[in-house]
Amino acid sequence: MPVLIMMDIGYLIGIWPDWDKYAEGPIQRSSFISSYEFERHQHDNWPRLRWNPVSIQSISQSMVRAVIVAEDARFYEHDGIDIEALKEAMEHNLSEKRLVYGASTISQQTVKNVFLNPSRNPLRKWHELVLTIAMERNLTKKRVLEHYLNIAEFGRGIYGVDAAARYYWGVPASKLTIRQAIELAATLPSPVKNNPKVRTRSFVNRVNKIRRYF
Repeated sequence: MPVLIMMDIGYLIGIWPDWDKYAEGPIQRSSFISSYEFERHQHDNWPRLRWNPVSIQSISQSMVRAVIVAEDARFYEHDGIDIEALKEAMEHNLSEKRLVYGASTISQQTVKNVFLNPSRNPLRKWHELVLTIAMERNLTKKRVLEHYLNIAEFGRGIYGVDAAARYYWGVPASKLTIRQAIELAATLPSPVKNNPKVRTRSFVNRVNKIRRYF
């Protein structure tokens, strides 16, 4: 056991970010984006990468609000881990006797996408928690949001709200309407299956749910 702990500590040290680089300056390419580009060579039908990072000032406030409503209503109240949401998710899952809801915050999702990988390694959740706590201590909430809005997936190969806005509606992220912002937020967390192009029942239900808060 001590050997495994030391190995895990060594792994965390190896991937530990230079937080100053993430606290300001250009948005860095995420691990998930790099993984997509690598895997695309193995899938002839996957589209080219669409990713155009922009400053949060170039993203409509409706988009910012819609993502917070959809993904993490207590974003400004917690320190990266939403204990209340964890309790609620656990209670609901227990009542359903199956895993229905998770409780990942925007901060946790940002860490997972930027620094980790899509694998289901059982240690990944632990690494995610450690990195989330560190990120919240080194980045402002505004900067965390800026990263998330620029690296979240909104469809196959579509990363960030600006690329999504241009793909679905031919407008920059700054010109998104309330309706368009709500529909983009509704693609999360399963953008390949649910997005403004396919308009599944699940997608429409999520759109209506988010719309209640506008």
